[in-house]
Amino acid sequence: MSTRSIRPARITNVIPDSIAAEIGFEAGDAIVSINGQHPRDLIDYQFLCADEILELEVVDSRGKIHQIEIEKDYDDDLGLEFETALFDGLIQCNNRCPFCFIDQQPPGKRETLYLKDDDYRLSFLYGSYLTLTNLTTREWERIAQMRLSPLYVSVHATEADVRIRLLKNPRAGEILKQLKWFQENRLQIHAQVVVCPGINDGEHLEKTLQDLAEFHSGEIPTVASVAVVPVGLTRFRPPEDELIPVTPEKAIEVIAQVQTIQQKLAQKQGNCVWLADEWFLIGRQELPPTSHYQDYPQIGNGVGSIRKFLLEFEKTIAKFPDRRQTPRRFTWVVGNAVEVAFIPVVERLNQISGLTVDMVALCSQYWGQTITVTGLLTGQDLLQGLQGKDLGDGILLPSVMLKHEDTLFLDDMSVAELSQQLNIRILPVTDVEALISTALND
Repeated sequence: MSTRSIRPARITNVIPDSIAAEIGFEAGDAIVSINGQHPRDLIDYQFLCADEILELEVVDSRGKIHQIEIEKDYDDDLGLEFETALFDGLIQCNNRCPFCFIDQQPPGKRETLYLKDDDYRLSFLYGSYLTLTNLTTREWERIAQMRLSPLYVSVHATEADVRIRLLKNPRAGEILKQLKWFQENRLQIHAQVVVCPGINDGEHLEKTLQDLAEFHSGEIPTVASVAVVPVGLTRFRPPEDELIPVTPEKAIEVIAQVQTIQQKLAQKQGNCVWLADEWFLIGRQELPPTSHYQDYPQIGNGVGSIRKFLLEFEKTIAKFPDRRQTPRRFTWVVGNAVEVAFIPVVERLNQISGLTVDMVALCSQYWGQTITVTGLLTGQDLLQGLQGKDLGDGILLPSVMLKHEDTLFLDDMSVAELSQQLNIRILPVTDVEALISTALND
C-alpha cells in the first residue's frame, strides 16, 4: 500500500446554479469521502461522482463535519472546483535528465518552478509528459483498471543504454517492455523524443522512431503519435551535462532524416511522427502546410502550432471590421523564433484603418538563448528589450509568457511591475481572437 497521505479535497470555487451551489457548498469546504471512499485525486472524484446516489463526508471552512446525501442523474456534475487535482500530493520525478528545464533555472525563484512533475494523473488529466520510471505495481494496476488513456510519455530513446544515459536512471531501460504492457492492455500513449545532439540523434533517433512506429498499428494503436523536439538549453545548466545546442545545420539534418521516415510510414501504416515547429525555425526552413498536421495530435509540443495560429488568424480576422474608431498603435512582443512566420499577421493587422501594430521579436538574455520561443520570454527580457523604445499606446502580451492564470513571468517579475518600469499599459492576450479584439477595441 502507498504511504502517501490523502488530504481532504479543498474546494476553491462553486459554479453558480450547480447542484453544489443549490446544496450550499462554499469555497473553503473540503470533501473527505464519497460513498465511504477517500478520493486520491480528481480522477477518483470524477469516477466516484458518476453514481446517482452520493453520500459525502464534508468538512466546512470552520472545521465542522457534515454528512450530505445527493441524488442526481448519472452524468450530472456537482459543479465543484478544487485547489489541486492531486489530493495526496504530487508524484515527483526520480530521474536526473541533464536537459530537464527544472534544473536549468537559477535558484531563488518561487517554489512551484522547481517541482519535478512525473505524475501519471497529470499526464492523463492535462497532457503533461512523464517517464514511467517511478510507477509502483499498484499504480500500473490502477492505470489498467481505470483505463487511464492516453498518457503522454517522454521516450527520448528506445535503446536501453541510451535512455539510461539520458535519464540517469537504471529503470529507464524498461521502456520497450512498458510499451508492450500498454499494447497488451489496449491503452494508448502520445510519445515525445527530445533530441540531444551526440547522444540520441543519428542512428539512435532512427532506431527510436522505427521502434515507436511498430506500435502504431491496429484499431487502437498503442503509440498514437510521436513528437520530435529539439533540446532547449539555458545558461544556468550544469557545466558537466555533456549537452550541446542544436545548430541550424543539425536542424536541417534532423528535418531531412525525419521527413524520410515520415514518407516511408505514410506508404505503410500511416504517419505517426511529427517534427516540432522549432526545427524549421532553427534551420530557417519553410514550415509544412496546414494539411500536413492532420488533427494536430501533438499541438502541445509545438507541432503545427504556428500553422494553426495563422489559420485561425485568417478565419477570425474576417469577422472583424477593417476600421478602428480611435486610432491606436500597439507593440506586439514575441520570441524571435517566430518573427518571420508572423510577418503576414502584422501586415494584415496594419491594413486595418486606424490601427498600427509593431512586432518586436526578442531573444532571451535571461536564459542565454539566441533563438527563443515566445513562452520563455521573461519580464527582464522585455524590460531590457523594450526600455527606451516608443511603444505606442500599449503592449500586446501573449499570455503564454505568464504563469497559468497568474500575472508572473518565469523570472517572478509581475506584469504590473514591468508596466510600471516601462510606463506603458500591458494587455495580456490569450489567443488569436483576444489579440485581434484587443488591438481593435481597447
